[in-house]
Amino acid sequence: MAHNQGMDTLFAPSSAPKVWHMASPLADSLPEVLKTVRTQPLFVMRLDVRPLIIVGPTPGGYRKIGIVPGGRFEGDRLSGEVLDGGSDWQTVRGDGATALDVRLNLKTDDDAIISMTYRGIRHGPVDVLQRMEKGEVVDAASYYFRTNPLFETSATKYDWINRVVAIGVGHRRAEGPVYSVFEVL
Repeated sequence: MAHNQGMDTLFAPSSAPKVWHMASPLADSLPEVLKTVRTQPLFVMRLDVRPLIIVGPTPGGYRKIGIVPGGRFEGDRLSGEVLDGGSDWQTVRGDGATALDVRLNLKTDDDAIISMTYRGIRHGPVDVLQRMEKGEVVDAASYYFRTNPLFETSATKYDWINRVVAIGVGHRRAEGPVYSVFEVL
């Protein structure tokens, strides 16, 4: 897995987390907690996505919308289903990257409703992105796909998630994306 200069912690399914420390004269005087990013797994989420609605070229970029009729999320502290009615608004930018604006509702196995929103970026080599658009299987390590989820709920049991900032590492498959979502500590 390649290291991205903007990420301090990397996760690979087959290895322990790698921790990257800030290295600069300004960072030298910082407390240790400000030199690294620590995370813990929150859940893995699979989304079902209907065929994209193509809006087409607009002044803001090439727009596509994916309707999310469902999915599943599973983790140590919460698991459940993704409810019908979510949407994934995508903008293909001039530089070829796709910006995501996603809104979902999650229903835990014990019936709590949690709203999840995230923005994200997906980009990579042109040939890899073209293969993905055709529905071909591509290696998740061959492109960049990251999100920044936030959550809201009125459920007392899950109140803690209202104060969580998360990061997601995604992989786009033909039937919809799968994400490993990590809580930033």
